[in-house]
Amino acid sequence: MSLTPRPSKHMPDAEIYNRMESRVRSYCNALPRQFTRAQGAWMYDDQGGRYLDFLAGCSSLNYGHNHPVLKQALLDYIGRDGVAMSLDLFTEAKAAFLETLESVILKPRGLDYKAMFTGPTGTNAVEAALKLARKVTGRRHVIAFTNGFHGMTLGALACTGNEGKRNGAGVPLADVSHEAYDGYFGPDVDTAAQLERRLADGSSGLDAPAAILVETVQGEGGLNAGSFAWLRRIAAIAKRHGALLIVDDIQAGCGRTGHFFSFESAGIVPDIVTMAKSLSGMGLPMALTLFRPELDQWKPGEHNGTFRGNNHAFITAAAALEHFWKDGNFAATVRARGTLLQTRLESMAERYALTTCGRGMMRGINAGSGERAEMITRACFRDGLIIETSGADDEIVKVLAPLTITEDELNMGLDILENALNAAMAAQFRVAAE
Repeated sequence: MSLTPRPSKHMPDAEIYNRMESRVRSYCNALPRQFTRAQGAWMYDDQGGRYLDFLAGCSSLNYGHNHPVLKQALLDYIGRDGVAMSLDLFTEAKAAFLETLESVILKPRGLDYKAMFTGPTGTNAVEAALKLARKVTGRRHVIAFTNGFHGMTLGALACTGNEGKRNGAGVPLADVSHEAYDGYFGPDVDTAAQLERRLADGSSGLDAPAAILVETVQGEGGLNAGSFAWLRRIAAIAKRHGALLIVDDIQAGCGRTGHFFSFESAGIVPDIVTMAKSLSGMGLPMALTLFRPELDQWKPGEHNGTFRGNNHAFITAAAALEHFWKDGNFAATVRARGTLLQTRLESMAERYALTTCGRGMMRGINAGSGERAEMITRACFRDGLIIETSGADDEIVKVLAPLTITEDELNMGLDILENALNAAMAAQFRVAAE
């Protein structure tokens, strides 16, 4: 396969989109092409352009586009008229997924979780987790963290830090406080100790929490990675104060940081885990809330949703777990790719006294400003690389390449990124000199 990108120079005929679709759309504004097909790490437009995909459906496509094993499993299932949507009925597809989840993922890790199908998206999984934590503990307050992102429905949005996202609610977002994430005040401030002090002080004004909700790596908030020591302390604080620890693994899970769950390396066991995005393996809508069996205090139908039974997603999810996670080979390859990504990004950043962030195959460069980051991503797209930004001011150029990407493809995309970074820095140096 040739590794020469062929980006199209043609804008799509956007008339139908402008006439019919809400202006709330965003990704297409930065990536103005009409895409027709995709395979592996590549996307193709209707003008013959080909692009390396370092966005991967915002980590919904960890196994790349249309992986042949997953695609064939789905085609076989559809071909025999398998049940497509089943609410929460028992189906062969659901049983196969649950059995594979238990045998391939949970038991080898010594985890004992009940699985709750919540609806099609990550925010559904977070809403269920929050509601369950409040139900079990009898408390209302939830502790989330600065720069966290957990979804766009009201409960999850209350836990999200971004001002722009929160302002879209139109109503007060209550019963959540946002404490300082690891490193928020710099490397010399222990934010876990701050949280412990506030919870231990009956006059701090911080109510006893039902849950502490945390991302091990903050995907939308700037790829801030909580240290393993900090995550262990947060887990201990939750336990000590009678709160349930919820790890939002929607973006950082399914192998993105080098293990199936992002919290494995930290040596913690959350009470509740939320999952979505790459759980289905092919970008099919599917979300899951996992929790300790003793927390399963729901009454039948107390929390539900029509699209809990996407059997097509169950089929591809089971196939993905079986194909990629049966042994440690895939995880080892992902960690090797993550090391390569880290080395390349650190080399780029060092040249201009910039910093890098993230963990595993979830890393980025802090470009110093949203304006510079946008300049870099625009140049990347012109040269055949789809890549986006992250952070409070969109200052992080964020690499979310498929975990299945080859070393040659990864290096090719990073070459494009490096050239774009060099050009952006040179342009700004010229402006500064004038």
